[in-house]
Amino acid sequence: VGATVAEIDETASKPAGAPATEVSAQKTEKPPEPAKQEPATQRQATPAPVSTSNGTTHSNGDFNATPLAKKIATEHGVDLSSIVGTGANGRIREHDVIASVQSGGKVAQGAAAPAKRQRTESIDRMSPMRQKIASRLVEAQHNAAMLTTFNECDMSGVMALRKQYKEEFGEKHGINLGFMSFFVKAVVRGLQSKPAVNSFIVEDDAGKPALKYHDYCDISIAVSSPKGLVVPVLRSADQMSFAEIEQGIKDLAIRARDGKITLEEMSGGTFTITNGGIFGSLNSTPILNPPQSGILGMHSIKNRPIEDPANPGQIVLRPMMNLALSYDHRVVDGAGAVQFLVAVKEAIEDPHRVLLDL
Repeated sequence: VGATVAEIDETASKPAGAPATEVSAQKTEKPPEPAKQEPATQRQATPAPVSTSNGTTHSNGDFNATPLAKKIATEHGVDLSSIVGTGANGRIREHDVIASVQSGGKVAQGAAAPAKRQRTESIDRMSPMRQKIASRLVEAQHNAAMLTTFNECDMSGVMALRKQYKEEFGEKHGINLGFMSFFVKAVVRGLQSKPAVNSFIVEDDAGKPALKYHDYCDISIAVSSPKGLVVPVLRSADQMSFAEIEQGIKDLAIRARDGKITLEEMSGGTFTITNGGIFGSLNSTPILNPPQSGILGMHSIKNRPIEDPANPGQIVLRPMMNLALSYDHRVVDGAGAVQFLVAVKEAIEDPHRVLLDL
């Protein structure tokens, strides 16, 4: 162990016929391989970031757009995210970018946050009159079996008669001929034909429920005032002429406007008329004015196609008004309510019958 076994003489000559060494063969250099070519999509230069007016930058390279569209967008500083493409699958085309440039929409601007509005609240004390009105309306909802029936009336007859005599009426009586006097007259006829609508529930001497009928018609007329809607009473309307009704309504409206209507003037009515049409109402369900058993709602006049009563099957355009009657079902039967409203409708559609008391 540890003794020399053999020595290699590297200077010795190679034996004859020996093969070339593998080392020499391995040292032979291989021809260089051709360089791999990158795909065309990888060779394209990445679009330079576009600087926007708000100091930020964006790249148009990731959008579904044609190369020419991207080029034009980069040249003009257009953010492709602000453009809706018109090509297939929403692809942005060059004319989309050009249209954006021409419209001045170069860069999408961040929308400014709307200014926050200061919210306030206030409390206003209800006036004694408003408290009284509110109390009576709640009373009507709680105590009455309120129901509403509807109809419509052709205003052609009233409008023609009013147009024919309006000027002469004004010269003789010193007041305009309006629609309300026709409706007051029509309601009076309806109340006289259906007395239950002109009655209301009271207690008799024994404290039992009873019906109180009236042989007069005190019509409450809803009028607008600075304090809200008030309902002063037109006393003994059944005894009034057209001119007296128009004058009475005008006087009540002036007093309401000036705030001179008293609670006494709003008490004691037997039936109410309200005209929501002057405010644009097309239909409504008016609330009873207790202790009354009925209230008529007038509404806007609108031209509507209807069948001509004189020529069945023929459609004509007529000025029509919707009518609504709210009534206390404890006092008035459904049939009676409908018949009352039909009587009003017929009187309006043939006003000559009212004038001739037919």
